[in-house]
Amino acid sequence: MKKILISAVLILAMTSCAFGAAFKIGGTGPLTGGAAIYGNAAKFGAEIAVEEINAMGGDVQFELRYEDDTHDAEKAVNAYNALKDWGMQVSLGSVTSKPCEATAAENFADRIFALTPSASSAAVTEGKDNVFQMCFVDPNQGSASAQYIAEKKLGKKVAVIWKNDDVYSKGIRDTFVEKAPALGLEIVSETTFADGNDNDFSVQLTDAQNKGAELVFLPMYYQPASLILAQAQAMGYAPKWFGVDGMDGILTMEGFDKSLAEGVILLTPFNADAKDERTQKFVAAYKAKHNEIPNQFAADGYDCVYAYKEALELAKATPDMDAETLCAKMIEQFTTMTFNGVTGENVKWSKNGEVTKDPKGMVIKDGAYVGLD
Repeated sequence: MKKILISAVLILAMTSCAFGAAFKIGGTGPLTGGAAIYGNAAKFGAEIAVEEINAMGGDVQFELRYEDDTHDAEKAVNAYNALKDWGMQVSLGSVTSKPCEATAAENFADRIFALTPSASSAAVTEGKDNVFQMCFVDPNQGSASAQYIAEKKLGKKVAVIWKNDDVYSKGIRDTFVEKAPALGLEIVSETTFADGNDNDFSVQLTDAQNKGAELVFLPMYYQPASLILAQAQAMGYAPKWFGVDGMDGILTMEGFDKSLAEGVILLTPFNADAKDERTQKFVAAYKAKHNEIPNQFAADGYDCVYAYKEALELAKATPDMDAETLCAKMIEQFTTMTFNGVTGENVKWSKNGEVTKDPKGMVIKDGAYVGLD
C-alpha cells in the first residue's frame, strides 16, 4: 500500500512538472454548430503541431486547450474567460471573425498575445498591438480576388452575391467592388442577403443571369454557397464561380453533392497537393488522424503553433513567464521575424498584426482541390 502511494505521488509530481514546463496555449472556435468545420479544422491542425513539437523534446513544449464558442461573440468571451482562468499564456484567438473581434478586445485589455488562425476581419487587429493574424485580412482577399480574375481573364462581366450582416463577407465585398473597375471588370449585378433570407437565392441568381454575368463572385462561407450552387444548377445557370477562403470546407460538408462545386475557383494560402516536404508531412499526419485532407483552416492552425514555437525560441522565453511578459516578447518577435510554414514561405507581419504571404489559386476538380499556380 505504501509503495502504491509513493508511486502515485511520484506520477503526480512528474505530471505537474511536465505541465509546468509547457506553455499554455488556448483558443476558441465553433466546435459545434453550423461553422464547426472551421473550428474543428483549426483545432485539429493545432493539435497535430503540438504533438509534433512536444515529441521533439525541445525547450518549447505546449499544453493546448480549445473551448467551443459556437460562432457566437458572447459565448466566445465566456470561452476566453475559461481559458484565462485555466492559465492561458498565449492565445490562438478565435477562429471566425465576429467572435474574434470580441475576444481580441479581451486579449488587448489583459495583455495576452493572440495569433488567430483564420479570423480575417480588419477590426480583429485594429487598435490592438498584441493581436495578429495568420490568414489574409478581408480587404486583401477582395483586392487579390479582383486581381486574380482580371489577370487570368476568367470573365469581364461579374456578379457579386454577398451577405450584408457578416463582417467577413462585407469586408471582402467592399474592396472587390472598389478595385474591380480599375482592372477592367464590369460588375453587372450586385445582390445581397442576410440571416433569415439565406435559403432562397432565386432573385440573386436570376438577376445575375439576366444581366449576362460570366462569373459570379461569392465572398461568403460555404453554407450559403452550397445552396447557391445547387439552385443555379436547378435553373440551368452555369457561370464561372469564384470564392474565397471561407468556402474551403465545402467538400466535407455533410450531404453536399461535390459535383455541384466542379470548376469552382477560390483563393487560399494552402495547397494540400503541394510537393514540398513540410506540406506532405502535415497532410499525411492529418489524413492518418482524421481520415480527410486538411483544409486551409487546419493548415493555418498548424502554422500558428509552429510560429509560436519559433517566436518563443527566438525570445528565449520560458514557461514560468507570465502572460504579460510573454506578450511583450511576442510583439517584438512577430514584428521582426520571418516564418516558413505550410501556408506560405517568407511570411512576415506588420506592426498592426496583418500578415504578408502569397495567395494560391485553387480549382475544385473531380471532388478535390487542385492547384492552379
